[in-house]
Amino acid sequence: MGDDIKKAGDRSKLKPRREPYWDRIEAGCFLGYRKLDDGTGTWIARWRSENGGQKYHALGSLLTYDDAAKAAREWFDQCQGGSAEVIDVEEACKRYVANRLREKGAATAKDAEGRFRRLVYGTKFGRIKLSALRTAHITDWRNAQLERDEEDDPDAERRAKDSANRNLATLKAALNLAYRMGLVASTAQWDRVEAFKGASKRRDVSLSMTDRKKLVAAATPDLTVFLSAMLLTGCRPGELAACTVGDLDSAGLLTVTGKTGRRTIPLSPKALSLLRSSAGERELDEPLLTRSGTAWTRFEWRDAFQEARRAAGLPETVVMYSLRHVAISEMLVSGMDPMTVSKIAGTSIEMISRHYGHLIRERVVQQLARVNAI
Repeated sequence: MGDDIKKAGDRSKLKPRREPYWDRIEAGCFLGYRKLDDGTGTWIARWRSENGGQKYHALGSLLTYDDAAKAAREWFDQCQGGSAEVIDVEEACKRYVANRLREKGAATAKDAEGRFRRLVYGTKFGRIKLSALRTAHITDWRNAQLERDEEDDPDAERRAKDSANRNLATLKAALNLAYRMGLVASTAQWDRVEAFKGASKRRDVSLSMTDRKKLVAAATPDLTVFLSAMLLTGCRPGELAACTVGDLDSAGLLTVTGKTGRRTIPLSPKALSLLRSSAGERELDEPLLTRSGTAWTRFEWRDAFQEARRAAGLPETVVMYSLRHVAISEMLVSGMDPMTVSKIAGTSIEMISRHYGHLIRERVVQQLARVNAI
């Protein structure tokens, strides 16, 4: 009855029944169509192993015979490769984590599991069956990781791409393991997904003391206060722009709200003096930093900064966010410990180590040079 299921017209004439109508694809491989009472139908594949055992795999409600036959053949290839088991992306990732734990140890397994918990487990992407996984699914998954939280950081997009590349490499490793285990017939779908180009090199934007003074001198009076506040606190520009007079404590503390939530940071005497002067006699709910008496917007500080940068003769790679990097670097070079700097800056100790580790090492070398051990 093979011809009965190849054409939609013939399938419509079939009587509903639980037992599928079977069509032989090749020796030991069959495609079945189960006609339902409501007139619709579902497809199922059947594979006979060399020892005579039968395996079944539901293919779902595909539109055409050709679509069903293609899906069935992919499963048959998998069966012939060693496994008739059908798993999804999440299960493949979990098996990879278990494999890393056995082969490489807890640290490697923990790193992979952390990535999968953020990006695969419990997601629509994670529920895709390996046999149905396509290049477009993986590409969309990779691209979705490029949301930029720090729009004024010139290096944010590169870092996001670098992170997405590492996540993609871990996902591919999990899918390749599934292939080696015979759980999917081919690696072609993810082999075609490439990593972002030019994302691994850190963009190094540094400003000498001379450059900083030239920049401040070229800025308007209101922007000068803003730039000085960034250099003295290490805060993100959006955090400072959102501060009100009430966020400044007379004891020398400033409460800011940003991408990592609210945090209260200590201020140096110079920073406290600057911000007190900026606050003046305004009410507690009024902005701490102002432009012509009103709160700064992102577009206003961006445009004002670019004018000052051009007037100071600095390269285009220097943006407002560069001052935060300068402030963090100066804190570390001055001898502050990385944990304290990370809390003041509202970032992780891992980020401090990753992006400013060279400064920490240089400082340690200088300190070691003063140690008289022999």
